[in-house]
Amino acid sequence: MDRKFWNKVSANYNKEIFNVSKSDKNGIIKSWIKEVASPKKTIADFGCGVGNWLPLLSPQFKQVFAIDFSSEHLKQIEKNYTKLKNITCKNVDLTKTWKSNEKFDTMLCVNAILNAELSKRKIIYKNIYTNLKQKGHLILVVPSIESVIFSNLTFEKCNPKAVLNSTKTKEKISKTEYINLKHGIMNIDTLPTKHHLKEELFTTLTDFGFKNIKIDKVEYAWDTEIDNVPRSLRGPYPWDWIVMATKK
Repeated sequence: MDRKFWNKVSANYNKEIFNVSKSDKNGIIKSWIKEVASPKKTIADFGCGVGNWLPLLSPQFKQVFAIDFSSEHLKQIEKNYTKLKNITCKNVDLTKTWKSNEKFDTMLCVNAILNAELSKRKIIYKNIYTNLKQKGHLILVVPSIESVIFSNLTFEKCNPKAVLNSTKTKEKISKTEYINLKHGIMNIDTLPTKHHLKEELFTTLTDFGFKNIKIDKVEYAWDTEIDNVPRSLRGPYPWDWIVMATKK
């Protein structure tokens, strides 16, 4: 995940990048944002992309900070959201230590902590904690390891012939692939991407100093994971993890 990649996809962002805000089946992210929203508070959208969350955030908060390391993303925001007068864009590489001039009441971070490198993920978590006010709230969404496994099992159940054909091909994974798998690094469109265990999320946020941690699912329709979904296929649905946590 680098600046060149994100700058390149910026023009077709909503076609190439999964839109969480539109795909959240139960609207849980919106409801959790509403819980902490206030016209007296500030919020930072950490890794904001092209600003899909800004129309929701702008009316609910005093000031919204759109933070991303892609300058092309921020240009899209400045072009598309001129009517939102309380938006401030900041071009920041979150994988490098950063301290804002002001701290934020709330931080939203939706599928932005995806880096395969642990050292970079640690810096992002540290930046979030450092720039959040005392007793401020973090709303975090990340890919789920458990969901990937469950989705694969569901695919096999729906497509037994495809599974039978795949077993005829003998494949070996490399040592790097094995190590990545143990650490929750799985490819999304060929890009190594960090996926999280529920318990891992809890301990990670605790280690960084967060408290009052609650975790739930952001569920998506099956057609986000499987082509030609059988009409009979219902829940449980594929999901990302959503976390609410408070800075001590």
